[in-house]
Amino acid sequence: MDFGVFIPIGNNGWLISENSPQYLPSFELNKQVVQEAEAQGFAFALSMIKLRGFGGKTEFWDHNLESFTLMAGLAAVTERIKLYASTAVLTLPPALVARMASTIDSIAPGRFGVNIVSGWAKGEYEQMGLWPGDEYFGYRYDYATEYVTVLRDLWEKGRCDLAGQYFTMDDCVLSPRPAGKVDIVCAGQSERGMRFCAEYGDYNFILNPGVNNPETYREPTQRLAEAAKVTGRDVGSLPLFMAIMAETDEEAQAKWQSYNDGADAGALGYMSEEGSKDVAADGSGTARTINLPEGAVNFNMATLVGSYETVARQIDQVAAMPGVKGMMFTFDDFVQGVHNFGTRVMPLLG
Repeated sequence: MDFGVFIPIGNNGWLISENSPQYLPSFELNKQVVQEAEAQGFAFALSMIKLRGFGGKTEFWDHNLESFTLMAGLAAVTERIKLYASTAVLTLPPALVARMASTIDSIAPGRFGVNIVSGWAKGEYEQMGLWPGDEYFGYRYDYATEYVTVLRDLWEKGRCDLAGQYFTMDDCVLSPRPAGKVDIVCAGQSERGMRFCAEYGDYNFILNPGVNNPETYREPTQRLAEAAKVTGRDVGSLPLFMAIMAETDEEAQAKWQSYNDGADAGALGYMSEEGSKDVAADGSGTARTINLPEGAVNFNMATLVGSYETVARQIDQVAAMPGVKGMMFTFDDFVQGVHNFGTRVMPLLG
């Protein structure tokens, strides 16, 4: 089972709370996190791309690094761990992303992949004049399909000719090509998003709500497996968890309660407003699930709260689910959290 870390490229990680650790992102912080993850046997690290924060008292995600340049730096200071950068498809042309990926692959051969972000937060793109209009909500995966087609052609053949609806490639070339396969990661939760990943992705990292309820991932991993059967491709699920750990269940629960008590209402309000703009989004889509009131303090991602033994037991439960090829984690304190996961949780796993 592969474990990965969703590194803190934005301030304060994934906790929208005045009571959680408060910090700015930096290369030094992310280097510490990824090098510790590599030392503890984590298989991969993924960085998001976020272009506008949520504000509030904590200025949540108002401070962010850029994904590809960060991962290029991390590629040079790591030796084994796989690194995934994220591209917001409305911001970077696919031929340029293909070349950026080939460049990072030359720094870390065989250790680089790309996460495709189709874009659900209108405000991120509108501020730069890049929002194509609200009709984009309806065709964003068609757009991403052509985008990935360009990437695959350039990486695999060094050349792309495409007369698409959104992209036109006229003898577009790439050299040097990556030394090996560049994996594509997706994060689609909706039926359309799952289908896109089953057709073009290698892994789908899944975000679903629930506290100490590993079973929350059984249904979406089954949906992805069924979609992959249709396409005949090998596509694995990577469930996403936040781990709030301590020596005892009671200590961990006290931390989790404190984070919820300090929820940044201003930032949560902005997030809710952005998530409501896609009026056609189905109930399984990211724009809907992150706004569920019972756990919005951490985007309603599945959360494991407890002792190291409790967390290990729940991870074993998820690992046994068909289609799960790995898991990705966020932590309240990333450097210490990665260390504790490696030294206290991994040895307990079945």
